[in-house]
Amino acid sequence: MTQRVDLATVMDRIALDDLITGYATAVDDGDWSAYRALFAPDGRADYRSAGGIEGPATEVADWLAETMPLFPVRQHLIVNRRVRLQDPGAYREPGDRAEVGADYVNPMRLASGEDFVCGGRYSFAARRTADGWQLASVVVEERWRRG
Repeated sequence: MTQRVDLATVMDRIALDDLITGYATAVDDGDWSAYRALFAPDGRADYRSAGGIEGPATEVADWLAETMPLFPVRQHLIVNRRVRLQDPGAYREPGDRAEVGADYVNPMRLASGEDFVCGGRYSFAARRTADGWQLASVVVEERWRRG
């Protein structure tokens, strides 16, 4: 790889990390405008494994806005991020698609004061747009819960 492609790859990985961190922060803060802005216009989210819904990110954001008040305290810890960038093209330009797998632990507190914790894995698909990297899809694979 050339130094230019190496630098572009590093910059893409940082931008993707910011995108995933922005996702966690938007959900934890209940900032549904920020949540929507993370997704490409045709982006989708799938929370079915955690008892939620699947659909266009705008509709899922509406569902989250109604559901998340049940958990007034929440904190996503998204770790072990595995980034796969699309292979560079014939001209060694960086690719415009990426997949990020990440584990999560999500401690929350119910409105009743009871603690609730769940964990699992996220699968994020992202693509480069005119506005930078945006989410094409998010799939939650909840593996356990307690509380």
